[in-house]
Amino acid sequence: MTRYKVIIDRSTCIACGAAPAACSEVFELGDDNGKNRVVAKYSVKLTPEISIGIIPEELYECAKSGAEVCPVSAIRVEKIEGE
Repeated sequence: MTRYKVIIDRSTCIACGAAPAACSEVFELGDDNGKNRVVAKYSVKLTPEISIGIIPEELYECAKSGAEVCPVSAIRVEKIEGE
């Protein structure tokens, strides 16, 4: 099963809400600082500066669309190699 790592640079994020609007299954605005983060179900690391999550293959297209609509390019989606 292929999985993907979602990395959000919360320092760059402007909290516009575009990614959660495009893919609420993966992204949400955090109640800690109002900036984008990976939803708790897939989150593996969360700080004020970064949010990292691991998602299943079936959410890749959704997450990619969220990354593509981010106006400041604060989101990356990378395939996890070697699985």
